[in-house]
Amino acid sequence: MEQSEVLKRVIAILTQAGDWQRRLEEDTGQEQDMDAEMGVVTELLNETMPRVEVPADATPEELSTLLGREVGGAVEQLVGAFTLAFVTLARVHDAGGPEVSSADILQDLALRAEEL
Repeated sequence: MEQSEVLKRVIAILTQAGDWQRRLEEDTGQEQDMDAEMGVVTELLNETMPRVEVPADATPEELSTLLGREVGGAVEQLVGAFTLAFVTLARVHDAGGPEVSSADILQDLALRAEEL
């Protein structure tokens, strides 16, 4: 998966998390709906993580090497996307500029994802 697509998915998760937090604070009684919506995180992981075939006779050391090699790049993509989103939000927050919501910042970041 391209890094820009991973970033867009991370932004979607963060945006959804903001909505979940708002609904919890408003005590709308929609906790069960939110549980069903948690699938978006699982979906991102399933799409991002590679399928790894492990030989039945693999030693723990071989397994560790295999997983590190196969899964490492996907983890780096996810960490990079979450880090970029966090730093972008933190910079705007720390600048103390005009009133802008985190949702607006994430939307702008999603629109610029292809450029990054």
